[in-house]
Amino acid sequence: MSEVAVARPEGDWPGHHSGVPAAAWQAPDTRRMLQLALGALWLLDAILQAQSAMFTRAFSHLLAGSAAGNPALVAHPISWSASLIAQHGMATNAVFAAVQLLLGLGIAGRRTVRAALAASIVWSLAVWWLGEGLGGVLTPAASPVTGAPGAVIIYALLAVLLWPRDRASRPAPFVAAQAVGAPVARGLWLLLWASMAYLAVQPANRAPQAMASTLSAMTAGQPGWLSAIGHGAAGLLAGQGLLASALLAAALAVVAIGVYLPRAAARGTLLLAVVLAVATWVAGQALGGILTGMGTDPGTGPLLVLLAAAYWPAAATPGGARDETEMRGRRWPDRLGSRTASPR
Repeated sequence: MSEVAVARPEGDWPGHHSGVPAAAWQAPDTRRMLQLALGALWLLDAILQAQSAMFTRAFSHLLAGSAAGNPALVAHPISWSASLIAQHGMATNAVFAAVQLLLGLGIAGRRTVRAALAASIVWSLAVWWLGEGLGGVLTPAASPVTGAPGAVIIYALLAVLLWPRDRASRPAPFVAAQAVGAPVARGLWLLLWASMAYLAVQPANRAPQAMASTLSAMTAGQPGWLSAIGHGAAGLLAGQGLLASALLAAALAVVAIGVYLPRAAARGTLLLAVVLAVATWVAGQALGGILTGMGTDPGTGPLLVLLAAAYWPAAATPGGARDETEMRGRRWPDRLGSRTASPR
């Protein structure tokens, strides 16, 4: 879908006065719709950050916990920032909520989207380190089931891939390739999903009870129906840690190379990515803990689904006709039979 400027003839607008030019409205294309979805997730983060528990020491304790298992070079700044937040909890948390609110609103505005996306990258990298401990990827227990490599780093990745592009840019095979090019976009997808496959088969995740214990631990404080899902999944995987981690790693590896496959196969692997994202989000991350009053983001599930949508192959151009993106800015014959030639 492309951005199309729709202008009504003079006098067609309600309340239009003679001599005042009619305004133009641009229908959002697929990339813009994905940007708006990203902005909505930032607004959700702002709402979660404004929960009452976040204005107490419980929030600083949550942040300090991300230092556990990390190398000293990573852990010390986390502990320092958590201590600072503990001393000024009300003020710092209000700032955090305000920043995320502004990021969401900024992405929603066409004139501010670039500045907001750039700011979101900087903010995400800082939170990934000081708030998530680099998503736990340097700790022995890091697992894609519980959200590694971290939700906030996917925010930064989406900001890069959904960066507004020049209207004169050439057509791309999928939305994520419009800003950085298909080779770079595919490489970033491969890096993300291959890293999750690698984490899935780490020794701590291959232990017989590792998967079941992980799923059971995530049920604490959750509503009954969500706890039942977690306990049910844990029961099915009891004693099957090695098999479960191997199958998960294999599925993640298939997803990782999926964007290099032909169109039909690529779509199949993207659907697999969505299934894996939703399954781990529900059973492994308990919806990011947003129902406990202590969740600061919705987890990786919605972000991975949004990412998969950005890689969905564009429709093939029928009959050798030019892609509609190439037609932007060109004039079509008007109703009065203008001699202006249409694109060929």
